[in-house]
Amino acid sequence: MNQTAPVEKARRPLMALDTVLADLLARVVPIDTTETLATVQADGRVLAEDLVSALHVPPQDNSAMDGYAVRVADVTEAGVVLPISQRVAAGHAAVVLQPGTCARIFTGAPVPPGADAIVMQEDTREVGGDLHAVHIDAVPRAGQWVRQAGEDVTRGAVVLRCGTRLGATSLGLAAGIGRAQLRVFARPRVALFSTGDELVMPGDVPPEQMKPGTIYNSNRFFLRVLLERLGCEVSDLGIVPDRRDLTLAALKSAADHHDLILTSGGVSVGEEDHIKPAVQALGSLDLWQVAMKPGKPFAYGTVRRDAGAGADAAKPCHFMGLPGNPVSSFVTFLLLVRPFLLKLQGAEAALWQATLRPLRVPAHFDLPRADRRREFLRVRRNAQGGLELFPNQNSGVLTSTVWADGLVDNPAGATIAHGDLVDYLPLAELLA
Repeated sequence: MNQTAPVEKARRPLMALDTVLADLLARVVPIDTTETLATVQADGRVLAEDLVSALHVPPQDNSAMDGYAVRVADVTEAGVVLPISQRVAAGHAAVVLQPGTCARIFTGAPVPPGADAIVMQEDTREVGGDLHAVHIDAVPRAGQWVRQAGEDVTRGAVVLRCGTRLGATSLGLAAGIGRAQLRVFARPRVALFSTGDELVMPGDVPPEQMKPGTIYNSNRFFLRVLLERLGCEVSDLGIVPDRRDLTLAALKSAADHHDLILTSGGVSVGEEDHIKPAVQALGSLDLWQVAMKPGKPFAYGTVRRDAGAGADAAKPCHFMGLPGNPVSSFVTFLLLVRPFLLKLQGAEAALWQATLRPLRVPAHFDLPRADRRREFLRVRRNAQGGLELFPNQNSGVLTSTVWADGLVDNPAGATIAHGDLVDYLPLAELLA
């Protein structure tokens, strides 16, 4: 009994992932600082205003085809021959189409006033080879191949809402209504560092000279990329050795000029895990044991800023500590850090409230042994439309994340049989 008592006392209750995420999001006050950027430079940023169109798009009726603009009343049967009264190219104005004539027209060109249909070129034949008249082989209907003014965007419409995370198509839409500049929320400033004397940077030591017990720091590379893809301004502080004084100094310096400090490793309770006491000394810390696999150890806290930190001094800097195992760090980032950062930078609620939007896909594997934690399995779709399972689901096997194109969100205590429908989370969505 005496031998088991300390173990029972040290055991921490596991918290549900959804509970931890809700708690995290409740602590976020979105950044309200904004800046104005050229539209072409705003990829990945979050819009800080509603975009209202000052014009119709397209601004006037235009042709969807190369062909001939006609009055439907003039082509009541196939075989009608009409003289060509004008030629209209994209970017050039048209004049009123006279009854009994047609206009040679090209894709994107404005439809002449009076015309109410386009006959595509394939349904016509030249007369006499001089293109002064055309034989029309098909009877058009009113509105055929005409793009109506405002059919894409109407004047006064809100085309993009405040909180939209901008990408290629939304930036194209903004440009399409004439916006050369956009007001966006400031980028979250994130300080990133790893802890651990076992970590070595690629390039510093060749593989053949690696000391026993050391490993290359992979987490630093993929975490930085993930942060930058989310639009963050990243300060890479490198590797902090396993020393209390150096950990305190790194946290204190980073807090003054950043919105979030993100670390990997050192969030357990071992003698060489200095993150926990250092954050507690400089602020506050919640160390959670999350009921998920991979990724059980996770920490959130705040670090006080010095009085000289300017406008930021009154509010503490957020802190997040990820597990050291690479797959655990990767998965916890996607499921916990990503929605936190989306809310922090003012993204619309739909992006961070519904982080997990699974597809129901058949499993083409068996998982006969259930885990007591909610498990995120590395899988990929096969040619038959099912999911294959990476054979080694260990949290240190980073090759599983390269091979996989998604995660199976498997509930605690659940087994999987070949053919079962499972919740599949495409990595393409979580990495966007």
